[in-house]
Amino acid sequence: MTAANEKRNKLVENNLGLVHSCANRFRGRGAEYDDLFQAGCVGLIKAADNFDESRGFSFSTYAVPVILGEIRRIFRDGGTVKVGRAIKEKSRTALKKKEEISVELGREPTIGELAECLGIDTAETAMLLNASLPAVSLTVGEDGENQLEIPVDSPENEISDLLALRQVLLKLDERDRKMIELRYFRGLTQSKTAIRLGMTQVQVSRREKAVLEGMRKKLI
Repeated sequence: MTAANEKRNKLVENNLGLVHSCANRFRGRGAEYDDLFQAGCVGLIKAADNFDESRGFSFSTYAVPVILGEIRRIFRDGGTVKVGRAIKEKSRTALKKKEEISVELGREPTIGELAECLGIDTAETAMLLNASLPAVSLTVGEDGENQLEIPVDSPENEISDLLALRQVLLKLDERDRKMIELRYFRGLTQSKTAIRLGMTQVQVSRREKAVLEGMRKKLI
């Protein structure tokens, strides 16, 4: 596997939570959750393939609109995604492999570990596992009895915050944007950030505080 593929797969594996957040937004609108999730995974893969980190944005900010676009395609096409025979066969294979690895490791494998054993992408692995799950209704049944409800946080606020943050980042000058990226999207310390930007740690600390305060005011 090339370094580029490893990086792509890592992006996908680390951001499957974004797919769940976006799919949750469309619960109860006539599509099964597993269909929403599978479509979201397609969007996540597309986002990972086209993401350019040199633009200074976090992957999540770029990926959310792409994921939402793929999920909305289900409704534009007028129906849910059908799970075909080939997918069902692959799903059974993935579940069998998962059980084998669980016995070997003494625990359930991560999606990344299972994907590596199957020789496929992490997103495809997640889709295969999800395709094997029974559909869960979150609405009131025909007999009037309440069906199982899974409490989830509404993702609307999170998505709105991401988009607002993107707009604020766009208005920063290049050096300040790079500083925020290094500190909060790549997790570098102030000292390492200072080295990257040709500044001192004290300068980074002071400038970071000022920039964050400015961003905070614009986001209120």
